[in-house]
Order: sequence, then structure tokens, then C-alpha cells
Amino acid sequence: MSKTEPKAISYAGEFPRSLDAKNRVTIPALWLNGGSDEFHAIPSASGDCLMVMPPEEFDSIEGRFKQSELSPARQRMAIRHFYSQARLVAADSEGRVLLPREQCEALHLKGEIILVGGHSRFEIWNPKRWAAVRAEGTAAYNQGAELIGL
Repeated sequence: MSKTEPKAISYAGEFPRSLDAKNRVTIPALWLNGGSDEFHAIPSASGDCLMVMPPEEFDSIEGRFKQSELSPARQRMAIRHFYSQARLVAADSEGRVLLPREQCEALHLKGEIILVGGHSRFEIWNPKRWAAVRAEGTAAYNQGAELIGL
């Protein structure tokens, strides 16, 4: 009997959540259903949010840097920097993920937070920062939606 591959999860939606005293957050059940319970947490390059990636997305990053226009030396630096910031996190039996303390502190993630779907990964935001970024993104979305016929 062959084991079937779990269906790839598309992370979609916005979910208000709270970090508990141990920096645990409950991931939406749909984001765990049949998929990986392990993720990699990495601060975004802008420092705005915590990106959370399943293994397949995380593993693709090196190749994307290598296909970029960066020189080989800059590619190695970028790859090293990206992977040095990554932390492996896993969902427990209740769907909670323990977020690294240093990442939470650096990104001002405490108490109320927002989980934001990003198709192949999701992001964890401070609600005030997310509100500002979301407002900025509305015009870009509207323009893009019109261009692609949504």
C-alpha cells in the first residue's frame, strides 16, 4: 500500500491570535490539515514581520538566491544570512507553535498578533504594523487585480 502525499496547503486568510506567556500561538487547523507540522521562522528582510515557511518553501530559498542577479560572493552572503536567522519550530498536538523569544522581541510580537496567509507561507504581525502595511497594500492590490481581470 503506497502512502499518499499530503496536499500542499495554501495559506490564506487573516487570523487574530494571542501569544501566551511562553510565546506560543495556535495555528489555524486548516493550515496544519495533512501538511507539515514543522516550519521555519525567519524575520522578514524589512523587519516588519515573522515569516513562517513549511519545509518545501524554506528549502527553495537557496536556489532562488542562486538564480538571482547577485554575484556568487553576494549570493553566499545572502544565503548565509537568511539561514542563520532561521529557527525550526513545530506545532504541538494542540496546534500551537512556540515562537523564538529573540524573534518575538525584535519584531514587537507580544500579546495580540495577526497571522496573515501568503499562499506558500504565512506571516506573523504586530497588529498595529499590519494595519499600516495592509492599508498601504490596498492600492497595489486594486491596481494588480484590475490588471489581471479580478
